[in-house]
Amino acid sequence: MASRRRLPVLALTALWALASCAQFLPVAPVPVPPERPDPPPPAASPLPPEPPREADPESLELKTYYRRVQEGLLAQGLLRTDGGGPDTPFGQRQLVENFVRIALYEEYTSVGGRMIARERASRLHRWEGPVRMSIEFGPTIPADKQVRDRNAIVGFAKRLSRITGLPIKQVSSGANFEVFVVNEAERRALVPRLRSTIPGMTETALSTLSDLQKSSYCLVFAIDDDTTGAYRRAVAIVRGEHPDLLTLSCIHEEIAQGLGLSNDSPAARPSIFNDDEEFGLLTTMDEYLLRMLYDRRLRSGMTEAEARPIAEEIAAELLGADS
Repeated sequence: MASRRRLPVLALTALWALASCAQFLPVAPVPVPPERPDPPPPAASPLPPEPPREADPESLELKTYYRRVQEGLLAQGLLRTDGGGPDTPFGQRQLVENFVRIALYEEYTSVGGRMIARERASRLHRWEGPVRMSIEFGPTIPADKQVRDRNAIVGFAKRLSRITGLPIKQVSSGANFEVFVVNEAERRALVPRLRSTIPGMTETALSTLSDLQKSSYCLVFAIDDDTTGAYRRAVAIVRGEHPDLLTLSCIHEEIAQGLGLSNDSPAARPSIFNDDEEFGLLTTMDEYLLRMLYDRRLRSGMTEAEARPIAEEIAAELLGADS
């Protein structure tokens, strides 16, 4: 599961096209001359909601697979939801080193049109303006799952906004951070949409989305300004086949990663930015990392040499000089 989430920051955005139709009621002719007003025509009964479409066999097979994956992880004591505790202490030095590794390095590199796991130094990336988030579901996602997942995404976005001070609001149009919960065929169907709506969208990014291996549970892409490091657009993809905890884990990590924590580190503990899957949900350390990332003393585009001394100062304030 090492390839679970850590995918590159690439240009990607999409909009689900929503079709609508108008219902016209027949108009009764007016008698001439009228003796009394005709009663209005009976109101049309509202149409029942369209049931979700059936998932394809491949998606049903993946649903069984991910349920077993979640059961196996839980049986090993992984996917913890406690945020860390006495068994996972950390100090100032650990916090600084984890921040540098997670916020100022990238795990994937494009080589020959393919994304490969090769860590490289990067610059600090974050949003410098408000995040306008939309949530879209594929037509095979059951209604009850849509309600649970939407509530989870909205609630987590509010939490992230409190932590970072970054305005994050939900919108129905004009989004710059789009979250899709889709099953297998629906995810592949996004590719032509993205190709047509994003001029210059690389084939590497499109093939990553189209050919996503089942060992990759979810992913996020972001558009950054090469000169400033400021994010302008982001898209997160969460597999609709996941059971509840895996879904929530993807929501936590992908949206947090989409805010600028783009790498993993095996030394990060307690943290979701570690491929060992020990923690499934955002931890106390992760909250500190986000606070550091959005501290006003840092700025988009900083190198490690520029950001490290400031990160040390911020970490000392967050944890106390004696940590």
